[in-house]
Amino acid sequence: MNRWLGWAAVGFWGILMAAGDGAAWAGQPEGGAYPAIGKIERLDPRFDRLIARDAVLEKLAEGFEWAEGPVWVAKGQFLLFSDIPNNAVMKWKEGEGLSVFLKPSGYTGSAPRGGEMGSNGLLLDPSGRLVLCQHGNRCVARLEKDGRFTVLADRYRGRRLNSPNDAVFKSNGDLYFTDPPYGLVGKDRERLGELGFCGVYRLSADGRLTLLTDQMTRPNGIAFSPDEKTLYVAQSDPKRAVWMAFDVTDEGLIENPRVFFDATARVGKMPGLPDGMAVDQAGNLFATGPGGVNVFSPDGTLLGRINPGVATANCCFGNDGSVLYITADMYLCRIKTKTKGLGF
Repeated sequence: MNRWLGWAAVGFWGILMAAGDGAAWAGQPEGGAYPAIGKIERLDPRFDRLIARDAVLEKLAEGFEWAEGPVWVAKGQFLLFSDIPNNAVMKWKEGEGLSVFLKPSGYTGSAPRGGEMGSNGLLLDPSGRLVLCQHGNRCVARLEKDGRFTVLADRYRGRRLNSPNDAVFKSNGDLYFTDPPYGLVGKDRERLGELGFCGVYRLSADGRLTLLTDQMTRPNGIAFSPDEKTLYVAQSDPKRAVWMAFDVTDEGLIENPRVFFDATARVGKMPGLPDGMAVDQAGNLFATGPGGVNVFSPDGTLLGRINPGVATANCCFGNDGSVLYITADMYLCRIKTKTKGLGF
């Protein structure tokens, strides 16, 4: 993380580059309507309270290698998301369409490398600054106003992290994140990097890094319940494709691990694995996994799915909090809901 390409961090402070790499829908489509995609699957009557019967999943843009990590930037009324293999953060705004926001986004080294090197999960810190889970740089970093990256966490007990994947802030400023091996390449990925395990961590507001658990084989998406008493972590392991729930202690640690929902039987029958997630104000979990966005009630009941028809990576709420944005393989999609996400 010592090297940085100073010209790259453009867009966040007002300079935009043209979208490329095959991405489409760079502006508002003719007639003002976006094409519909996928289908809505209703499995429980409670789903109708969240997604209207006439709701449509819209395709906003396409042509990405693997779209991930969306975050809504309320101040500018736009969405940011990662295109991991292309090592870029993309920006989408109503009326303006698509542009490259940041490139490189997750790997800033000079040596050529392949694999999943870009940024993954994106989020805003309490001051509104962009925080990125950087696969290639193997760290969690913050984008500063001058375009430089500040490393927030890159080592645990002196050993490099694998490739931070997704993260969530607690209201006290502590950052919780997952660290699977997906950004590693070759033998590093096989042996799980320098650590030899995949972890879930807490980076406290004063900079202390604590390992919360090393018992998940592929920790991925992460989110809090509205009261922050429960931490949800997705496990994207096809052999045990589950969403876990943990109690959060008063000290910010986790205990009482339990399976919130087990989707292992659906692996191979539906595209996707447990991945990113978003929580609404009522505690319903919108969790990407087999079959698209799986919508769970707080008690773990599967209420329905928002299914783009391809492996679905992540989602977040935006606009006034009622619009769910979805990154699904090569697509960026959205759907209007009848609920609102946390923080709105």
